[in-house]
Amino acid sequence: MPNLFYIIGSSGAGKDSLINYVQHTMPHTTPLKFVQRYITRPADAGGEDHIALSESDFLKMKQQNNFSMDWFSHETYYGIGIEINHWLSAGYNVIMNGSRGYLEEALIKYPNLVPVLISVDPLILSERLFSRGRENYKQIQQRVAQAIRLENSVSHPRLESIENNGTLKTAGTELLNLINQHIKNKCA
Repeated sequence: MPNLFYIIGSSGAGKDSLINYVQHTMPHTTPLKFVQRYITRPADAGGEDHIALSESDFLKMKQQNNFSMDWFSHETYYGIGIEINHWLSAGYNVIMNGSRGYLEEALIKYPNLVPVLISVDPLILSERLFSRGRENYKQIQQRVAQAIRLENSVSHPRLESIENNGTLKTAGTELLNLINQHIKNKCA
């Protein structure tokens, strides 16, 4: 069974940047698919490349069972399309940006899931959130407090962790090596 890499971490930890690093660095011959999330956020909001939906369109897609996973966080809906089930069935490894709050349910649906926690120092996280300009000061304070609280509560026997306090290349290479190691172990 191929791997489903479920990348989690606080908003601003660099999950999307690391996933993009892997996508642009991994050899194209590697059987790896990258998930584009459905989000009720404008397409030009900055950050990850996603499929922007209105709340009503999102809920309609959910009602039609077009999502393999979905959750609500920070007043926003997130969905993962059912195509990941087809990719996994076809033998592809899949990498996605997940949710710490949804991890337990994701593990029930995908017992072989590989959770990867991207952590970042709270001061660096705060600076990143300020620089992207998507949240106000109060929202940033809440996100940093939540990041500290949730990061300490995430646990799983297969949980992998990567610190993203330095350069993108350093943490990106670590994520790339982790993915390659899991793919290699599944093939062995």
